[in-house]
Amino acid sequence: MTSLFHSAAEEYGGQCVRTTLAAYLNDHVLPLLYARLREPVHQDLLSATAQLTLLLATMSADSGHDRTAQHYHTVAARLAADADDSATLAIVLRAMATHAYDLGHYSPAVLNLADQATAHARHAAPAVQVYTQAHLAVVQAHYDRHAALTALARAESLDSQAESTPGPFATYPLAALHYQRARALTALGDPAGAIRALNTSLRLRTPAQHRATALTQAHLAETHLRLGHLDQAVLHWQAFLTAYPTLQSTRATHHLRTLCKQLRPHQRYRQAAALLTEATL
Repeated sequence: MTSLFHSAAEEYGGQCVRTTLAAYLNDHVLPLLYARLREPVHQDLLSATAQLTLLLATMSADSGHDRTAQHYHTVAARLAADADDSATLAIVLRAMATHAYDLGHYSPAVLNLADQATAHARHAAPAVQVYTQAHLAVVQAHYDRHAALTALARAESLDSQAESTPGPFATYPLAALHYQRARALTALGDPAGAIRALNTSLRLRTPAQHRATALTQAHLAETHLRLGHLDQAVLHWQAFLTAYPTLQSTRATHHLRTLCKQLRPHQRYRQAAALLTEATL
């Protein structure tokens, strides 16, 4: 069920399956948590429930329900701690830091969350360590350039050791690592490097990663326009707009608003004007 819900959110965004997952947790999973089960089975159930709850938190954030997402993040962290599952706890803490960062926060408290995630992942599988180190680099980029680049290098080194194990909590796609690299380079003031990383990320995306592909296209468009590359920006905005109607994602909607804001000063340019018209229909 974890893989099923994760795949649906990756393809269409969190909003379309959020209520279904909440109902599944309430109707099918919670009664099991209160059942009298042997301790190893109960611990495994706590870990699985923590992962499903984290998915629900991510879907809530993607749907614009930020307070609800924070609540579910906290519940997921408690479940992982009760299960003595340091790997899942590391993933939850990283997700909490990511959510805060996506809302525009990179305070010392957010940096501490990212640090704690890497600490709990210290003895986890390489894929989990890559996941935590990659976002630590993004937050560190606002504080210490050397520390950020060190975390990026560590993530890339660990990625070479990671096994390709199926499952949303067992693997970390290389495309996602390059996306985080782009975010770190953007924060470090290297938009050209960010574009190279985003192009690599886009090239590595699979058809199943429909939402992530669209968001990468939007990020590429915004970065190109920041450098004055209007033609390239229009090209990537068009790809984003083509994918947008199939998504139910607040992040995608935010990028749509950014598209309109950034292209409005260029509306005398025929391709930009056509995109603006399409975006506002």
